Amino acid sequence: MKGSAVKLVNGLGMAGAVLFGQMALAQAPAPETTPVDPKVKRAELRKMCDDALATVYKAKPEVKGMVAKGAGYGCFTSFGMSFFVGGAGGQGLVHSNKTKTDTYMNMAQASGGFDFGVKQYREVLVFKDAKTLQQFVDKGWEFGGSATATAAAGGKGATADDTQINTGAIQVFPLTGTGLAAGVSVAGRKYWKDDALNAAK
Repeated sequence: MKGSAVKLVNGLGMAGAVLFGQMALAQAPAPETTPVDPKVKRAELRKMCDDALATVYKAKPEVKGMVAKGAGYGCFTSFGMSFFVGGAGGQGLVHSNKTKTDTYMNMAQASGGFDFGVKQYREVLVFKDAKTLQQFVDKGWEFGGSATATAAAGGKGATADDTQINTGAIQVFPLTGTGLAAGVSVAGRKYWKDDALNAAK
Protein backbone atom coordinates (compact mmCIF):
# COMPACT_ATOMS: atom_id res chain seq x y z
CA MET A 1 0.00 0.00 0.00
CA LYS A 2 1.33 3.41 -0.91
CA GLY A 3 2.22 5.96 1.78
CA SER A 4 -0.74 8.24 1.05
CA ALA A 5 -3.15 5.33 1.43
CA VAL A 6 -1.55 4.35 4.77
CA LYS A 7 -1.96 7.90 6.07
CA LEU A 8 -5.60 7.91 4.96
CA VAL A 9 -6.37 4.64 6.74
CA ASN A 10 -4.60 5.78 9.93
CA GLY A 11 -6.59 8.99 9.91
CA LEU A 12 -9.93 7.26 9.45
CA GLY A 13 -9.47 4.80 12.33
CA MET A 14 -10.69 1.19 12.45
CA ALA A 15 -14.16 1.83 11.04
CA GLY A 16 -12.74 3.89 8.25
CA ALA A 17 -10.17 1.24 7.46
CA VAL A 18 -12.90 -1.37 7.08
CA LEU A 19 -14.85 0.97 4.81
CA PHE A 20 -11.73 1.71 2.79
CA GLY A 21 -11.11 -2.04 2.33
CA GLN A 22 -14.67 -2.62 1.20
CA MET A 23 -14.37 0.17 -1.35
CA ALA A 24 -11.16 -1.33 -2.68
CA LEU A 25 -12.77 -4.75 -3.05
CA ALA A 26 -15.78 -3.25 -4.79
CA GLN A 27 -13.49 -1.64 -7.36
CA ALA A 28 -11.55 -4.87 -7.96
CA PRO A 29 -12.47 -6.67 -11.18
CA ALA A 30 -14.71 -9.73 -10.78
CA PRO A 31 -13.05 -13.07 -11.49
CA GLU A 32 -13.64 -14.22 -15.04
CA THR A 33 -15.52 -17.43 -15.71
CA THR A 34 -15.22 -19.24 -18.99
CA PRO A 35 -18.52 -20.73 -20.15
CA VAL A 36 -18.32 -24.30 -21.39
CA ASP A 37 -18.92 -24.69 -25.12
CA PRO A 38 -22.31 -26.39 -25.75
CA LYS A 39 -20.53 -28.66 -28.23
CA VAL A 40 -18.29 -29.86 -25.39
CA LYS A 41 -21.31 -30.51 -23.17
CA ARG A 42 -23.07 -32.49 -25.88
CA ALA A 43 -19.92 -34.48 -26.67
CA GLU A 44 -19.47 -35.37 -22.99
CA LEU A 45 -23.08 -36.48 -22.69
CA ARG A 46 -22.83 -38.56 -25.86
CA LYS A 47 -19.68 -40.29 -24.57
CA MET A 48 -21.28 -40.86 -21.17
CA CYS A 49 -24.26 -42.45 -22.90
CA ASP A 50 -22.13 -44.70 -25.09
CA ASP A 51 -20.16 -45.86 -22.03
CA ALA A 52 -23.36 -46.48 -20.04
CA LEU A 53 -24.90 -48.49 -22.86
CA ALA A 54 -21.75 -50.58 -23.22
CA THR A 55 -21.80 -51.32 -19.47
CA VAL A 56 -25.43 -52.42 -19.55
CA TYR A 57 -24.95 -54.51 -22.71
CA LYS A 58 -22.03 -56.32 -21.13
CA ALA A 59 -24.00 -57.15 -17.98
CA LYS A 60 -27.28 -57.84 -19.79
CA PRO A 61 -26.77 -58.65 -23.50
CA GLU A 62 -30.54 -58.91 -24.01
CA VAL A 63 -30.89 -55.17 -23.44
CA LYS A 64 -29.27 -54.48 -26.82
CA GLY A 65 -32.23 -56.17 -28.49
CA MET A 66 -34.67 -54.24 -26.31
CA VAL A 67 -33.06 -50.96 -27.39
CA ALA A 68 -33.12 -51.94 -31.07
CA LYS A 69 -36.79 -52.94 -30.97
CA GLY A 70 -37.91 -50.04 -28.80
CA ALA A 71 -38.66 -46.41 -29.65
CA GLY A 72 -35.32 -45.25 -28.29
CA TYR A 73 -33.21 -44.89 -25.19
CA GLY A 74 -32.01 -42.33 -22.68
CA CYS A 75 -28.86 -41.96 -20.61
CA PHE A 76 -28.47 -39.71 -17.56
CA THR A 77 -25.76 -39.03 -15.00
CA SER A 78 -25.33 -37.03 -11.83
CA PHE A 79 -21.53 -37.10 -11.70
CA GLY A 80 -18.31 -36.63 -13.59
CA MET A 81 -19.32 -33.89 -16.03
CA SER A 82 -17.02 -30.87 -16.24
CA PHE A 83 -19.93 -28.44 -16.34
CA PHE A 84 -21.71 -29.62 -13.19
CA VAL A 85 -21.62 -27.08 -10.38
CA GLY A 86 -23.23 -29.33 -7.81
CA GLY A 87 -26.60 -29.88 -6.22
CA ALA A 88 -29.24 -32.53 -6.59
CA GLY A 89 -29.30 -32.93 -10.32
CA GLY A 90 -27.68 -34.05 -13.52
CA GLN A 91 -28.05 -34.15 -17.28
CA GLY A 92 -28.42 -36.61 -20.10
CA LEU A 93 -29.92 -37.27 -23.49
CA VAL A 94 -32.77 -39.16 -25.10
CA HIS A 95 -32.19 -40.79 -28.50
CA SER A 96 -35.04 -41.49 -30.90
CA ASN A 97 -34.56 -44.58 -33.06
CA LYS A 98 -37.04 -43.21 -35.59
CA THR A 99 -35.47 -39.79 -36.17
CA LYS A 100 -31.90 -40.80 -35.22
CA THR A 101 -31.63 -37.60 -33.15
CA ASP A 102 -30.60 -36.80 -29.58
CA THR A 103 -32.53 -34.48 -27.26
CA TYR A 104 -30.55 -33.11 -24.31
CA MET A 105 -32.31 -33.02 -20.97
CA ASN A 106 -31.93 -32.19 -17.27
CA MET A 107 -32.55 -34.47 -14.32
CA ALA A 108 -33.37 -33.35 -10.79
CA GLN A 109 -34.56 -34.67 -7.49
CA ALA A 110 -38.28 -34.25 -6.90
CA SER A 111 -39.91 -34.17 -3.47
CA GLY A 112 -38.28 -37.02 -1.61
CA GLY A 113 -37.29 -40.37 -3.03
CA PHE A 114 -34.04 -40.90 -4.85
CA ASP A 115 -30.80 -39.78 -3.19
CA PHE A 116 -28.42 -38.09 -5.63
CA GLY A 117 -25.64 -38.81 -3.17
CA VAL A 118 -25.22 -42.25 -4.78
CA LYS A 119 -21.60 -42.29 -5.91
CA GLN A 120 -21.00 -42.19 -9.66
CA TYR A 121 -24.66 -42.65 -10.55
CA ARG A 122 -25.76 -43.21 -14.15
CA GLU A 123 -28.81 -44.79 -15.70
CA VAL A 124 -30.02 -46.14 -19.02
CA LEU A 125 -33.69 -45.82 -19.94
CA VAL A 126 -35.30 -47.94 -22.66
CA PHE A 127 -38.52 -46.54 -24.17
CA LYS A 128 -40.91 -49.19 -25.35
CA ASP A 129 -43.14 -46.96 -27.51
CA ALA A 130 -42.81 -43.71 -29.45
CA LYS A 131 -45.69 -41.99 -27.63
CA THR A 132 -43.99 -42.34 -24.24
CA LEU A 133 -40.64 -41.19 -25.61
CA GLN A 134 -42.23 -38.10 -27.16
CA GLN A 135 -44.08 -37.25 -23.97
CA PHE A 136 -40.90 -37.71 -21.93
CA VAL A 137 -39.04 -35.28 -24.20
CA ASP A 138 -41.73 -32.69 -24.92
CA LYS A 139 -43.58 -32.49 -21.60
CA GLY A 140 -41.02 -33.82 -19.16
CA TRP A 141 -41.44 -36.77 -16.84
CA GLU A 142 -41.54 -37.54 -13.13
CA PHE A 143 -41.20 -40.93 -11.52
CA GLY A 144 -43.46 -41.23 -8.53
CA GLY A 145 -43.63 -43.77 -5.74
CA SER A 146 -44.99 -46.49 -8.06
CA ALA A 147 -41.65 -46.86 -9.87
CA THR A 148 -40.46 -50.07 -8.25
CA ALA A 149 -38.18 -52.89 -9.26
CA THR A 150 -39.56 -55.34 -11.80
CA ALA A 151 -40.11 -58.97 -10.85
CA ALA A 152 -38.93 -60.26 -14.23
CA ALA A 153 -35.38 -61.24 -15.05
CA GLY A 154 -34.38 -61.20 -18.70
CA GLY A 155 -38.03 -61.50 -19.71
CA LYS A 156 -38.35 -64.94 -18.09
CA GLY A 157 -40.24 -63.78 -15.03
CA ALA A 158 -38.75 -66.54 -12.92
CA THR A 159 -36.45 -64.63 -10.59
CA ALA A 160 -36.76 -61.19 -9.03
CA ASP A 161 -34.20 -58.84 -10.54
CA ASP A 162 -33.78 -55.51 -8.80
CA THR A 163 -31.11 -54.20 -11.19
CA GLN A 164 -33.85 -53.09 -13.57
CA ILE A 165 -36.94 -51.03 -12.90
CA ASN A 166 -40.10 -51.47 -14.95
CA THR A 167 -42.43 -48.47 -14.95
CA GLY A 168 -44.68 -49.80 -17.68
CA ALA A 169 -43.54 -48.01 -20.84
CA ILE A 170 -39.99 -47.32 -19.63
CA GLN A 171 -37.36 -49.80 -18.47
CA VAL A 172 -34.67 -48.25 -16.25
CA PHE A 173 -31.21 -49.72 -15.61
CA PRO A 174 -29.43 -47.90 -12.73
CA LEU A 175 -25.63 -47.91 -12.74
CA THR A 176 -22.94 -47.01 -10.22
CA GLY A 177 -19.19 -46.98 -10.69
CA THR A 178 -19.05 -50.77 -10.35
CA GLY A 179 -21.80 -51.59 -12.85
CA LEU A 180 -25.51 -52.35 -12.57
CA ALA A 181 -26.91 -51.25 -9.22
CA ALA A 182 -29.27 -53.33 -7.11
CA GLY A 183 -31.94 -51.89 -4.89
CA VAL A 184 -32.01 -48.39 -6.43
CA SER A 185 -35.42 -46.80 -6.97
CA VAL A 186 -36.20 -44.10 -9.53
CA ALA A 187 -39.00 -42.69 -7.38
CA GLY A 188 -38.67 -38.99 -6.66
CA ARG A 189 -36.90 -38.03 -9.88
CA LYS A 190 -37.98 -35.68 -12.67
CA TYR A 191 -36.70 -34.83 -16.15
CA TRP A 192 -37.19 -31.92 -18.54
CA LYS A 193 -35.77 -30.67 -21.82
CA ASP A 194 -32.66 -28.44 -21.76
CA ASP A 195 -33.83 -25.73 -24.15
CA ALA A 196 -30.52 -23.87 -24.19
CA LEU A 197 -28.44 -26.95 -24.97
CA ASN A 198 -30.82 -28.09 -27.71
CA ALA A 199 -31.05 -24.63 -29.25
CA ALA A 200 -27.26 -24.47 -29.55
CA LYS A 201 -27.09 -27.43 -31.94
